[in-house]
Parts: sequence; C-alpha cells; structure tokens
Amino acid sequence: MNKQELRKLIRKKRRALTSAQRYNAGRGLIRSLHHSSQYLSANRVALYLSNDGEIDPHWAIEDLWKRGKEVYLPVLHPLRKGYLTFIRYQPETPMRRNRFGISEPDFRRGTHVPARFLSMIGLPLVAFDERGNRLGMGGGFYDRTLAFSRRPGHKPALIGCAYAFQEIRMLPAESWDIPLQYIATDQGLTRLS
Repeated sequence: MNKQELRKLIRKKRRALTSAQRYNAGRGLIRSLHHSSQYLSANRVALYLSNDGEIDPHWAIEDLWKRGKEVYLPVLHPLRKGYLTFIRYQPETPMRRNRFGISEPDFRRGTHVPARFLSMIGLPLVAFDERGNRLGMGGGFYDRTLAFSRRPGHKPALIGCAYAFQEIRMLPAESWDIPLQYIATDQGLTRLS
C-alpha cells in the first residue's frame, strides 16, 4: 500500500470513531503521557488541537496548565512557507483558522518560540512504526521545521500522539523524515529505537 492509500485508509478509520471512543482515547493518551519523564519534566510543551479525527490532547493541555507549564501550538509560518512556528497557548489566546481550516493562535498577537527551545513536542500523525517513522498528512511541515534536530545541540523530545490502531508494521522512510523518540497512544507509551 502506498502512502496516499494508507493516509486515506487510516484517516477514514479515525473519523469513524464515535465521540465516546474519542473521549476514552484522549483520556488514555494523558495516562500514557504521565508515564513519560520527558512530559512530566518539560517546561515548554508543544501539542496540537485535534483535527480530522486525530487523538485529542485536550486533557494533556489542561494538565500542563494546571501544573504551571507553558503550552505551545504549531502555527503555519506566514514568512517561511512550509514551516511551522510555535505560539504560546492559553485559554484566552486569540485564535484564527489557517488555510487548512485548522484553529491556531493568531501569529500577529502571540508569543513565538522556535522549536529548538521547546522541551517536548507532541506530534499528530496518520501512522507510525516501531522504528520511529511517522506518516503525517503529507505537507512536510514538521520535518522541515525539525530538521535542526539532526545536528548536535539541544533538541526537544519528539513524542508522536496516536491511537494504537495507527501502528503499521513498517513505513517507508525518506531521507528528510525526522524520526520520533516515543509514541504515546490510548494504550500506552513506547520508546522507539
């Protein structure tokens, strides 16, 4: 199965989940993240707002706020096409819809932090494998933005957030793909090779 067929199949399966299944999966995700020392010790954490049936990190965001941590959301960078920037997210943050219809903090009114200064990034995905390969939506935004993580120096922990059923035996990897270090699902936390 090629990447496009795989994306179509798994996205359809995600969108077919009932609201009760999504709720339970989101609660399972926060339980899994609580097993991650990277999550528990992180001061600046980037997550995302669920879209297109993605597992919902809403409870993780609220948990981080309660613990006094800074939460950031990815925003399409208006000046560097194809890249993301991360903007501080709080309950009163002004939001807008990007060109894909995804809600994100208003670029002009937010506090920006480059990815290299985050402690942890929780990435949405379509599929993953045990080697840390991630299949996203196909735009390459995270891979371009996180390319610096291939060089020496400080790097945020990269944790893929997914439903357990999104695991695939082996995904084809491209030279520009940035591998994940962990996967947090509704069923548990896995350290990847």
